[in-house]
Amino acid sequence: MSRHPSYGKASKGGQKRNVLKRFERIDVLRKLGKWKDGENKKVTNLPKTPSNIEA
Repeated sequence: MSRHPSYGKASKGGQKRNVLKRFERIDVLRKLGKWKDGENKKVTNLPKTPSNIEA
């Protein structure tokens, strides 16, 4: 059985992902000034963030 070409690519780690993890979204919100560490304790329903901002 053959493998799909997307498996085993070493250079895939360098690509920009369009889906951010929670901690990356919080970092973006901090940079935008929409997240305050003491006040915001949301676990769910984080606001949408642009993915093109460096986290």
